[in-house]
Amino acid sequence: MNEILVINPGSTSTKLALFRYEKEVISKTIAHQMKEIKQFKNIISQREFRLKYIFDFLEDENIDIKGLNAVVARGGLLKPIPGGTYEVNDRMIKDLKVGIQGKHASNLGGILARTVAEKAGCNAYIVDPVVVDEMEDMARISGHPQIKRRSILHALNQKAVARKYASDIGKKYEELNLIIAHLGGGISVGLHKKGKIVDVNNALSGDGPFTPNRCGGLPSIDLIELCFSEVYSYENIKKMLIGNGGVMAYLGTNDMIEIENRVNNGDQKATLIYFAMAYQVAREIGSLAPVVNGDIDGVILTGGIAYSDIFVKKIKERVSYLDPVIVYPGQKEMGALAAGVYRVIKGQEKVKEYK
Repeated sequence: MNEILVINPGSTSTKLALFRYEKEVISKTIAHQMKEIKQFKNIISQREFRLKYIFDFLEDENIDIKGLNAVVARGGLLKPIPGGTYEVNDRMIKDLKVGIQGKHASNLGGILARTVAEKAGCNAYIVDPVVVDEMEDMARISGHPQIKRRSILHALNQKAVARKYASDIGKKYEELNLIIAHLGGGISVGLHKKGKIVDVNNALSGDGPFTPNRCGGLPSIDLIELCFSEVYSYENIKKMLIGNGGVMAYLGTNDMIEIENRVNNGDQKATLIYFAMAYQVAREIGSLAPVVNGDIDGVILTGGIAYSDIFVKKIKERVSYLDPVIVYPGQKEMGALAAGVYRVIKGQEKVKEYK
């Protein structure tokens, strides 16, 4: 029947969905209270806790686990790999448990998917995790050999909207050069060159525009002076950069709906910061066009903030010369995960091995 279970673990939620013939037929978001999460010493120790909710979902929705053809989950912070659909194997499980590139709730994805798949008697997969790395060698150069630019981005959503746009205009993703900006709690702006993300800012802890709660790129010497001021600890600085940075640092909130209301009500400081973030996104978009000598087939704006008409308008005003500028607001992660498996089932894509 081609039934696929999709699992998307977040820091305080577990999203579940059943897809049948590429159509979502059942979905549920399970919210976890912070007091529940805090009882666990680390992310991986939440495995049994999350599994119970998954098996309860299957039972409550009368889903026959033996009828599943595949289980797919959001990929975690694995080692850098090219985009695609990967079968979960022992090496992947090991790296997810260790947190080879960091600790994140998405590291649970492959672990949960494989456990459920073993009971179902089918295969488990991940699709286009955040560590997708297809950068060209020149894009990796940072300015010092001890520091390399890293590819960490919203690869799942970026590649999904790239394929959607290609389909909408009757072309293949591999035929196009696109600049895609994912606008959310983190912001990643990637250059997709003929089906590969050849350059992108590090959306987790690196460079690029500031975001609702992250600082993005900062003047190096000023940051060094802050670190050695003896006022802040390592953890203080890290939280300042990721979590309490960006809009949060300037305005005391990362709620973009609240910020937009303040802008509409004439709050000058909120207006300056909100539009400065749009300015930095536009600047990042413009900086990628020369990589392909200006041969751009379109700019795509996606993610939650792309629902904001005034934010999108401010970006469009600065990058309209790269027309067309297309907006696909939100992120359809569950559908993108299922689609990756269906491409394998239909023979459109070969499953990849994590090595």
